[in-house]
Amino acid sequence: MTLWIIVFFVIFFGLLVLASFKSFKKNRSSEEFLFAGSNIGAVLGFLTFAAALFSAFTFMGMPDFFRNQGLGAWIFLAFSDGLMVFFILWFGFRLRKRAKQTGYSGVAGMMTKCYDTRWAGYLLFLSSFLFLIPYVAIQIRGISIFLDAAFPYGVPSWTWSVGIVVIMLLYAEIGGLKAIVFSDAIQGLLLLVVIWIIGVSCLDMAGGMKAMFAEVERVKPSLLSLPGPNNLFTPQFLVASAIAIVLIPVSQPQFTTRLVVMKSLKSVHIMAFAVGFFAILVILPTAFIGLYGAINYADVPTSEYLSSALLFDQANPVAALAVVGLFAACLSTTNAQIFALGTELRSLLSGEDKKVMRATKLSLLVFSVIVLVFTQLMGDQLALLARVSFTGTSMIAPIVIGALIFKNPPKLLIITSAISFFIMLLSVTGVLPAQFSGMRMDFSLYIFQAVTATAIMWAHHSKEKSN
Repeated sequence: MTLWIIVFFVIFFGLLVLASFKSFKKNRSSEEFLFAGSNIGAVLGFLTFAAALFSAFTFMGMPDFFRNQGLGAWIFLAFSDGLMVFFILWFGFRLRKRAKQTGYSGVAGMMTKCYDTRWAGYLLFLSSFLFLIPYVAIQIRGISIFLDAAFPYGVPSWTWSVGIVVIMLLYAEIGGLKAIVFSDAIQGLLLLVVIWIIGVSCLDMAGGMKAMFAEVERVKPSLLSLPGPNNLFTPQFLVASAIAIVLIPVSQPQFTTRLVVMKSLKSVHIMAFAVGFFAILVILPTAFIGLYGAINYADVPTSEYLSSALLFDQANPVAALAVVGLFAACLSTTNAQIFALGTELRSLLSGEDKKVMRATKLSLLVFSVIVLVFTQLMGDQLALLARVSFTGTSMIAPIVIGALIFKNPPKLLIITSAISFFIMLLSVTGVLPAQFSGMRMDFSLYIFQAVTATAIMWAHHSKEKSN
C-alpha cells in the first residue's frame, strides 16, 4: 500500500504545483489574488463550491454520523442540501446585484457599506472567526485521527496537523483564490470517485443492499427509523438543521465569495443545480459506509472505525486512494476557509493596497496558528461539531438578507443578529443552557429572528413606501 500512496501523492502534489504556478503567473493585482479575476465558469464554480461544502467532513463525519444516528441523517443532510440549492437561485441573483452596486471586497466590507456602520462588518467577521476556526480545526482533526490510526508507529497526530497547515499556507500565499479553486476541482472529483468506490465495497462486503438492511434491523433497528437510537432527529433538530444548512451561502464567506466571483448569473444557476445533484451522489455512499460500520464496528471509537472501514478493510490501491483523498479534502476545505477569513479581514481594512495585502497575508498565518491550537481541543463528533459551526454563523443572516432586500437596510437588523449570535455563542460554550422553555436554543433563536426581522423589515418597507 505504501507504494500506491507514494504514487498517488506524487500525482496529487504535481497537480497542485502546476495549478499554483499557473495561478501565480496571473496574480498581477490584489483583486486577482483574492477574487480570481471574478471570472470563474460554471464547471469550476460547481467543483469549488461542492468541494468546499463536502470535505473531510464527508469522508469521516458523515459515515460516522450514519453509524451512530441512523438513516435519519439522510433528512438532516440530503434534504437540507436540496433546499439550499433552491435558495441559492434567489440569493445568488440578489447578492450579485448588490455587489455590483456597492463593489465587493468581502461580505464584511459590503455590509459596512450597506449599513453605513463598521459594526455590521465587525459582527460578520466575528461570527466567521469564532465559528469557522473550530470548523477548520475539525477538518484537520479528522484527518489527523485517521492518519494517526492508520500509521500507529509513525509521527504523532499533531505533526500531521502542522504538515497540513504548512502546505495550505504555502499554496494559498503563492496561488491565491484561483489556485484554491483548481485545488477544489481536483479534490471534488477525487472525493466523488473515492467515496463511491469505498461505499460500493462496503455494500458488497455486507452482502448487498437487502442483506445490509436486514442485518442492521437485527443489530439495532432504531437506526432505521426516527428519531434514531439517540433521539437526535426530533422535529426541532431537523427544522433548525435545515435552516442552518440553507443559510450556509449567506453566513459563510467562502461560499458567498464564490457566488460573487463567478462570471455570470447563468453560471451560478448551473452551479446550483449541479451542487444539488452532487450532494445526492456524495451522501448516498456515506450511508453505505455508515451502516457497514453499524454492523461491524458498532461500539468502537471513531478513529478505529474509520481506519478499518476506509483503510484496512479495503484493497491496497483503494486504501491508498482514500488516504490521498482525505488529505486532499482536508487541504481544500481548510484552504478555502482560512483564505476567506483573510479576505474578510482585508475588506475591513483601509490604507495603501500593498500594506493591506501584507496584513492580509500575515493574518493567514495567524489564523492558521489558532487553528492548530484548536485541533488539539476538538472532540471526535465531527458531524455535530460541523452543525454547530453552520448554526453559529447562520445567526447573522438577517444582516445580509436585509442588505440584499433594501437599498438602505434598517440598522435594527444588526441588533437582532447580534443578540442571536451572542446568545448562541453563550449556549455553545455552556454559559447558557442548550434549551429554552422546552425548545432547543437554536430553534428558539430562529423563531425570534423570524418574528423580529420580519417585523423590522415590514415597518421599514412601510416607512419607505410612505416617503
